[in-house]
Amino acid sequence: MRMGSGIGILTFHRCINYGSYWQARCLVEGLSETGAKVELLDHDCLEVRRAEMRCALQPTLPEPSSGKHRIAYKAKTRRFEQAFEDFPQSRRFSLHDGSALPRYDAVVVGSDEVWNLAHPWYGHKPLFYGEGLKADRLLSYAASFGNYDAERGLDDYWRDKLARFSAISVRDNNSRMLVAEALGQEPPLVLDPCLQFADHIPREPSTVEKGYALVYGHGFPDWLGPVAREWAVSRGVRLISVGYACDFADEERIDVGPLDFPGFVAGAEAVITNFFHGCVFALAFGKPFAATVTPYRLNKVRDLTAKLGADKHLLRGPTDLENFAELLDRPPAPQVERRIEELRGTSQAYLDAALA
Repeated sequence: MRMGSGIGILTFHRCINYGSYWQARCLVEGLSETGAKVELLDHDCLEVRRAEMRCALQPTLPEPSSGKHRIAYKAKTRRFEQAFEDFPQSRRFSLHDGSALPRYDAVVVGSDEVWNLAHPWYGHKPLFYGEGLKADRLLSYAASFGNYDAERGLDDYWRDKLARFSAISVRDNNSRMLVAEALGQEPPLVLDPCLQFADHIPREPSTVEKGYALVYGHGFPDWLGPVAREWAVSRGVRLISVGYACDFADEERIDVGPLDFPGFVAGAEAVITNFFHGCVFALAFGKPFAATVTPYRLNKVRDLTAKLGADKHLLRGPTDLENFAELLDRPPAPQVERRIEELRGTSQAYLDAALA
């Protein structure tokens, strides 16, 4: 067998999104502990770059961002682009043709929504199903189909590509059902890299003042703002929205870069979010949290909280101050952390076997 050139990771590593940045970084650093050379496969596509930029500068479309907010989003984007340059990366290649890449000992596809056929610009890209890649082993780690629902199934074209993988793991039950139906065997559920390799995330609090709760997300339901404000006033904490505009926050820190984001989580009293990685970071730092869901993120957030026994932190509709406070006044129950530790063990066992 020809020797490959270490481990390549194929994911959404250039998204202007804190979760995408940190899941890519944690997976690189976590797999580097094996002693192998690890690098991100630096795929490029002009259409995707334009779509990412539109989303970064106008994340709440069709509702446009104000001029003030667009300036802050531009500053945030510049910080992401600077941080991307520190990633160990392959030479850049076309998203539509991976044949120019060298041979790898292993290519790991994931984490993130790498198999989401409904993704607005990454959907239906064969590269994320291994097309054109040269590797002794092709495997996935914590791959997800995102909001592509299991009821839709997979046609033979995508089934055949999944069948080429020597090992598959996923991060949510929706993805598990899709793979099981396609291949006739259930893949293991593993932790997102930000939970699996949480020790690679800086844990120093940011320099902002004490006594705040972190708000992370956008498109929150109308009922959330009033109860969040009522809780914040009753507890004497401020609401600081990081990364996005938020009309019920006391302060907006839209321009925070990916390297500073963990510090805001570390210093927070609690986390209010509707993002998957908002929940992941709250869990990684042992923070009280409350999560609402949007249709786009329902599968990810619902399945994450369910597999960790943290279902009560997911608010599916309006709630009162008493219930909201119960979630935000104390960290997740001890059994949640025990479940995370259990899954760390099975996730590592999967990686050890898949990369052996």
